[in-house]
Amino acid sequence: MPLTALLRNLGKMTANSVLEPGNSEVSLVCEKLCDEKLLKKACIHPFHVLIALETYRTGHGLKGKLKWTPDKEILQALDAAFYKTLKTVEPTGKRFLLAVDVSASMNQRVLGSILTASTVAAAMCMLVTRTEKESSVVAFACDVVLFPVTTDMTLQQVLTAMTKVPAGSTDCSLPMIWAQKTNTAADVFIVFTDNETYAGQVPPAVALREYRKKMDIPAKLIVCGMTSNGFTIADPDDRGMLDMCGFDTSSLDVIRNFTLDVI
Repeated sequence: MPLTALLRNLGKMTANSVLEPGNSEVSLVCEKLCDEKLLKKACIHPFHVLIALETYRTGHGLKGKLKWTPDKEILQALDAAFYKTLKTVEPTGKRFLLAVDVSASMNQRVLGSILTASTVAAAMCMLVTRTEKESSVVAFACDVVLFPVTTDMTLQQVLTAMTKVPAGSTDCSLPMIWAQKTNTAADVFIVFTDNETYAGQVPPAVALREYRKKMDIPAKLIVCGMTSNGFTIADPDDRGMLDMCGFDTSSLDVIRNFTLDVI
């Protein structure tokens, strides 16, 4: 079975007793999930694994009545696969500044996903930190603070660190204002928030244009409202701004292609 199909059907195969604790099929599955060369060849992205891990851990799908008891060995293999696939993502060579909303509402589930907004944001911080050499991560609410994410941190450690940052109202213009004040060079700003996207006096589009002018960098802005059905931040006449509602595995291709001027 191809790895992508395997990740999708772990719950079903466990529910139907194809995968039972200690049997040879479980050993085979774990061996495939931990094979770094196989993961790279199949182009398995960390988010594919993360969604499979969280879905399998819950013991049921988002839709339907199928239920299962998660196997500990498979959970451990999925966890290991997540960190292995972080090494296989191709860098873009761009300078990123990731800005993560740390408000309490980030614990909401992303539209149509098993993951919470905070989990997606934390995983993206890990991905960019390990992939792009010139990248920065900040946390923001009423103010902006540096949010150091190191290459040896686990997902849980990043999530725990996020909870320690003082929360407040969400102002998506703050990352650009902060970068301008601190002379931080960035080709792409990516803001991860839930549903609240603007609570300040300077519109994000204006803050981005002022940053471009001062730094002489044609910077781009992507705002991901992961639990939102719709919002308007990007200037529709500016090809360097993008609004995204919700977040799934296809969002990663959109972000990459937008960053590299493919779209």
